[in-house]
Amino acid sequence: MAKINQNYQKLSAGYLFPEIARRTNQFSSVNPGVQIMRLGIGDTTEPIVPSVLTGLHQGVDNLGNVESYSGYGPSEGITPLRQAIADFYQEQGASIDMSEVFVSEGAKSDSANIQGIFSEDCVVAVQDPAYPVYVDSNVIAGRTGLAGENGYDGLVYMPCTEENGFFPELPKGKVDLIYLCSPNNPTGAVATKEQLKTFVDYARDQKAIILYDSAYASFITDPSLPKSIYEIEGAHECAIELNSFSKTAGFTGVRLAWTIVPQACVTEDAEAGVLHSLWTRRQNTFFNGASNIVQAGGVAVLSDEGRKQTNEQIAFYLKNASIINEGLKSKGIQTFGGGNAPYVWLKTPNNLTSWEFFDKLLGECHVVGTPGSGFGPAGEGFFRLSAFGHRENVEAAVASIKNNLNI
Repeated sequence: MAKINQNYQKLSAGYLFPEIARRTNQFSSVNPGVQIMRLGIGDTTEPIVPSVLTGLHQGVDNLGNVESYSGYGPSEGITPLRQAIADFYQEQGASIDMSEVFVSEGAKSDSANIQGIFSEDCVVAVQDPAYPVYVDSNVIAGRTGLAGENGYDGLVYMPCTEENGFFPELPKGKVDLIYLCSPNNPTGAVATKEQLKTFVDYARDQKAIILYDSAYASFITDPSLPKSIYEIEGAHECAIELNSFSKTAGFTGVRLAWTIVPQACVTEDAEAGVLHSLWTRRQNTFFNGASNIVQAGGVAVLSDEGRKQTNEQIAFYLKNASIINEGLKSKGIQTFGGGNAPYVWLKTPNNLTSWEFFDKLLGECHVVGTPGSGFGPAGEGFFRLSAFGHRENVEAAVASIKNNLNI
């Protein structure tokens, strides 16, 4: 008799975005003709830059000639792209060998799939608030109990609060897998080298593994802030890093990412090289590699011209974040993030809950954002606005907030 994976029945996080859609649709039905302005979207909006389009077109053209046609490639990714990624890290002072780079179709899926090489009884710690996939994928894997008011039983939450600058303290006691995201989604906070070192030292001492999501690293403009955890001494022994072309190059619908598993990475029961070989085996078993066409686009992203053009687009989104920040502050609203990240994290005024502020922002300003409580218990009382959007739409939404929000 076939049976389902009962762990799916524990999931509660799917509530957030359907509830946003439900409330927005309900408002529209009662207020027909009212234009809804969206600052909640975590998706890129600007076209892929010309030099990267050229690379994608070249990838297509290569498939039309006998001499350049390619079928299955290595599941780890094509050599030119892996080498370009390794060289990119080298420039940042993070020494990575090409063999440690695994190209994939998305950092989101990798952050879930990577769990498959670890024991089911691993104790997992996550930043709170957190990108939902970190939590949900561990629920599905059976590493948690049921959900309660303070999150899932068995999961260690590391609160990111105003008091600690939205970067967590070390877990109390021993944990095995630690999810960190910097720049953080949703708070926009960026970890310093000193903060990351505390976690690297902890992980090395406890033989724990840090799963480090750096998908927004390209938005870091402050040269004192690390873009990779491998800028921290000892991180190669205890950290797996995930990154993506999605936000850097507008590849959210194109799909291309990478995961780095250093040869030096160790666990309690596995010496250097074992984790790397397990992930290699996992990818070769379940994955046939990213699209040849898309990987050609990835090579173009990391070219000199590709980086110049994508950096200009990143600066465009950061300007959007600045516009949002300045508009909110002019209303007396306290904000965080946005300077080195595409998200602005605001403290809801007058002690409103996250959902109460959602309704107020929608009702008075016709602007949609994302309630912080949807990202975890520590997100209550906060709200996320996104800098991804066309400039005229962002300016219109901010103007509406400045003119119409009653606080």
